[in-house]
Amino acid sequence: MIPALITTQGLDASYSSYLAQLKQQGFHGDIDASYSGRLAMAVDNSVYQFMPQAVVFPKHQQDLQLVMQLAKAAEHRQIQFAPRGGGTGTNGQSLNFGIIIDTSRYFTGIGQVDSANRQVEVEVGVVKDALNDALRPYELFFSPDLSTSNRATVGGMISTDASGAGSLVYGKTSDHVLGITCVLDDGTVLTTGPWDEAARSQLCGRAKQLADAVLEICQSKQQQICDTFPELNRFLTGYDLKHAYDPETDILDLTRVLCGSEGTLATLVSARLDLTPIPNQRQLVNISYDSFDSALRHAPILVEANATVVETIDSTVLGLAKEDVIWHSVGELVPNAFDEAMAGINMVEFAGETDEVQAKAKALIERLEQGGHGVLGYRLCEDGASIARVYQMRKKAVGLLGNAKGPRKPLPFAEDTAVPPEKLADFIVEFRALLDKRELKYGMFGHVDAGVLHVRPALDMCDEADEALLHDLSDEVAALTLKYGGLMWGEHGRGVRSEYGPEVFGELFDELRRVKGAFDPNNKLNPGKICTPLESDAKLMPIQAQKRGWLDRQIPVNTRAQFDKVISCNGNGLCFNYDTNSAMCPSYKVSGNRVWSPKGRATLMREWLRLLANQGVDTNNLKDLPMASLKERIQATLSSHKQQDFSTELYGAMQTCLACKACSGGCPVKVDVPTFRAEFLYAYHKRYLRPAKDHLVAGIESALGWMAKAPRLVNAITQNGVSSYLAKRCFGYVDTPSLSYPTLAQTLPSSWWLDEAELSQLTPDQCANTVVLVQDPFTSYYNAEVLSQAAQLVDALGYRVRVLPFLPNGKPQHIKGFLDRFTLTAAKAAAKLNRIGQYGVNLVGVDPALVLTYRDEYQQVLGDNRGQFEVLLLNEFLASQLNRWPKASSGERVYRLMSHCTENSLRPGAVAEWQSLFNHFGATLEYKASGCCGMAGTFGHEQGNLEMSKALYQTSWQPLIESSGVEVLASGYSCRSQVKRMQHRQLRHPLQALLELVRAQR
Repeated sequence: MIPALITTQGLDASYSSYLAQLKQQGFHGDIDASYSGRLAMAVDNSVYQFMPQAVVFPKHQQDLQLVMQLAKAAEHRQIQFAPRGGGTGTNGQSLNFGIIIDTSRYFTGIGQVDSANRQVEVEVGVVKDALNDALRPYELFFSPDLSTSNRATVGGMISTDASGAGSLVYGKTSDHVLGITCVLDDGTVLTTGPWDEAARSQLCGRAKQLADAVLEICQSKQQQICDTFPELNRFLTGYDLKHAYDPETDILDLTRVLCGSEGTLATLVSARLDLTPIPNQRQLVNISYDSFDSALRHAPILVEANATVVETIDSTVLGLAKEDVIWHSVGELVPNAFDEAMAGINMVEFAGETDEVQAKAKALIERLEQGGHGVLGYRLCEDGASIARVYQMRKKAVGLLGNAKGPRKPLPFAEDTAVPPEKLADFIVEFRALLDKRELKYGMFGHVDAGVLHVRPALDMCDEADEALLHDLSDEVAALTLKYGGLMWGEHGRGVRSEYGPEVFGELFDELRRVKGAFDPNNKLNPGKICTPLESDAKLMPIQAQKRGWLDRQIPVNTRAQFDKVISCNGNGLCFNYDTNSAMCPSYKVSGNRVWSPKGRATLMREWLRLLANQGVDTNNLKDLPMASLKERIQATLSSHKQQDFSTELYGAMQTCLACKACSGGCPVKVDVPTFRAEFLYAYHKRYLRPAKDHLVAGIESALGWMAKAPRLVNAITQNGVSSYLAKRCFGYVDTPSLSYPTLAQTLPSSWWLDEAELSQLTPDQCANTVVLVQDPFTSYYNAEVLSQAAQLVDALGYRVRVLPFLPNGKPQHIKGFLDRFTLTAAKAAAKLNRIGQYGVNLVGVDPALVLTYRDEYQQVLGDNRGQFEVLLLNEFLASQLNRWPKASSGERVYRLMSHCTENSLRPGAVAEWQSLFNHFGATLEYKASGCCGMAGTFGHEQGNLEMSKALYQTSWQPLIESSGVEVLASGYSCRSQVKRMQHRQLRHPLQALLELVRAQR
């Protein structure tokens, strides 16, 4: 049985005292010392996990100053800090055991764009892609192009001196930072910029002290700096003394010292950035190869073609991409995509003036036509949409590698080595030999034009032997990069890999320690990273520091296998995508709370399983745990609100999940929150009482049949003020929809209702021409007109139509975690559908969320007992039958489709199916990606979710609907219901518009 109280690690008393004083002294931001909030910040995209003491979210510069000024007091000298942006670092850069300072929540201001001088001042919490969206009207962009650009913040980019595709042309982040405003360890505000001797003479206080300290090092160690710092495009990350001072002009710029310093010298507030004009023209040539070595050795020739970007992807990454939703949109753009001989691709982009770009691309293609170099084929992409789709796959590579099968997953720890580009192929030969010698699998991708290749060996961090192997490999790769004149960290920052600093910099490392000592003498800022103050005996964090695998190892093996999609979350953070019109993750988008994200919930679930196992619970059989007595459940429920109980914290995080399934399709490693949420709720409510609303939802399908016998009476009861008040007070539900009248039964001919006995009398051809519509509770009872017209559409298209008497689907039960009841419902429904399906008829449904439950959740709970039945979506079925009907001539009718989250996630081809149907029958169906409408079944009807539901709608759907000049159609019942509630507009299902088109041809 689950313990009545799941205890967790508490705060250190010194940190509790500090946080209390911080609030008392007027800190305006947020302070989160909850266990769940700290856990969400304990991981990034690395193998490490460091539990912080608290998270603070300052609202402005004055908050940051207060944080540091208070920490100067003698009683707070041991308080330590680490800044955090998007939290997607691969080397633990923002992980620490003190206080995390998260600037991504409030530091999101973008100043006035100086288009004439191509500059802008931005706060450091601004997401890189959001910045470029704001700059686009000025035909400018912030050019460092990293794969996490839709969630990485400007502050994080500066802190790691990030770069990415096109760095030969566009450089690194530090090449575009003109000045930085930051808060020092004592609360002093420092604004950097190029200082000549006259400007330095005007400095005072800490600014003068720091300038003098850095200048003395740069001048006295100039030759040593030139000799030590490698001549690479990805020259260094952090404490860049080589570029901080120019002896010819006598200009000192501490900006270069701060870029890449990972929060070890100061906490960033804002930055003045240099911007780049958006190219007039872009073309991309995708080239496939017979081996990855061929791709690498061909790269220098491609660079000589004056390409802007040369990116590479190996067969491992491509194979994983083919299993992901991304392949649906990009597969046709990859040459030899289904050729087993293809072992890698190079992506070559040309950007600039139109004539120049076209000439370069043409010249390259002419060379490719001559053959050789292991080239299998090529594909030219000339439109921006196609180029964006290819880059989307490339950017998803980091996450895709985490979806490799088995316990060994490709991991980041030696993944951004940088060597001279001309040595890359030879370097990789030796690198691969290190891995092949140990029979390891690995994935490779990266920027071959800059000599940077991301190599991720597959290891199991729950295996102590593999953890030791990670340490050995890390040391060997570090030595190998030095052999080839390169660096262990070419792009992703140092973080815990700072351990290799002394070996790389030799005697100069002490000078870096002097820089650290000047900025942070008490070693309070992200201690253990980059270096320690020279006067300090503090140590760098070792490669052997605590890893997630050490904690996961405490969870039984069978439990880890059962909750694989929890354990396998690699922290890539795609669920933090800022774009309001992307599906994942609604609750995070509207709240900004990282706990309320797939990454956050997976992290919390892992910890819950670990704590349960450590408290003696048999986590291998959570579904079979005994139910506590009513008295015990009442006592546990009451006490959970008075004491720190981690089960209750996790329950709170799960309550904000919309069960939209966007994560199960959009997440590269397929973290499926609705599935493990249901499993958690099932186990949780064996110890804690269920709210009444859960029972209401779980029983809705059974109740609807009875309610529909007197729909007008039921509506009279549920739609009046008294009943609405009671529903809100007793069950926490608002805006109860009214039942359809006339009912479905009243609108369909009696002959259209299915009689199973009839099926046995049909010939095989007749069965093949029969469509059996499978009802869903919401369309059938609340939007019956849609199902009725679906039947009419099928009939009009020449099929024998039959409607299956209502069969409970069980989706509401699954959402609320009634897994025992859901399993029984699923088994009963599966038996019925298998029996009907065996006649060879076509089983078709209308609502995506309910239809896809038959494939997804049914398979999860029934396994092989599910049977072979198949219920197709109407669009899915009709799109496969297009050759039955003559194609209509193109007409003037234009519609816009708003699709359902679950369908987008589990069936990404649905939009194309609807478009092909409308096109076939003479109309145009536009589509623009959207986020969640905010309803998600019953989620939006719950009083506690009402504000979130409305905010989600106003963020994404409302602007898209209001800006559309054509009729908007929506495929999901929940979505149509939300539009009706929020804007008093009744959207039609696309099948209703399609029925009009079909009838118009008769």
